Amino acid sequence: MNALGGTPIYLLSLIVQICSFILLLRVLLQLVQADFFNPVSQTIFKLCAPVVEPLNKVFPTIGTLNLAALMAAILIRWAFYLVMGLVTGVNLVDILLYIPIAAFDLLYALIEIYFWGIFILAISSWVGTTGHPSVRLVGQITEPYLRPFRRLIPPIGMMDISPMIAIISLIVIRNKVLPIIGGAVQSLVS
Repeated sequence: MNALGGTPIYLLSLIVQICSFILLLRVLLQLVQADFFNPVSQTIFKLCAPVVEPLNKVFPTIGTLNLAALMAAILIRWAFYLVMGLVTGVNLVDILLYIPIAAFDLLYALIEIYFWGIFILAISSWVGTTGHPSVRLVGQITEPYLRPFRRLIPPIGMMDISPMIAIISLIVIRNKVLPIIGGAVQSLVS
């Protein structure tokens, strides 16, 4: 087994992904001004507070965009690359070039949040759980993305196909556009 393989690296990667995911949700909750009193919102805000509050002094909130939470998410992703670079002996200056890759990782995670959020809304509308606090919160997060599709694509009878078109557009972005952006970002460290 090599020095980087195995369970410890996988666990570290998983922890970093979960932490940055929660911070990205924190950014989205404030950006869309979701229900702050929702129990899920409260949990996310409390989990993020130890990291976000100190960074608020350096990165102010602009409108509804919490730069401190966004930077915390990027820095946590970048810290993983930093640890991996230190283990493999990569030059510290080269590790700084991984900051755009960490930001790209968050862009990919954002696409996944919207994809699964719309999917959850569709399933919950079929089973009748749209009133659940978690589902309402998912709806608040995805609504700004879905709104343009709903304006352009009218319902067909009682069926709203705009979420399906929104998911297809996310799939196209994830499979066609993100690899191009990822290649450009990856060329920075090559």
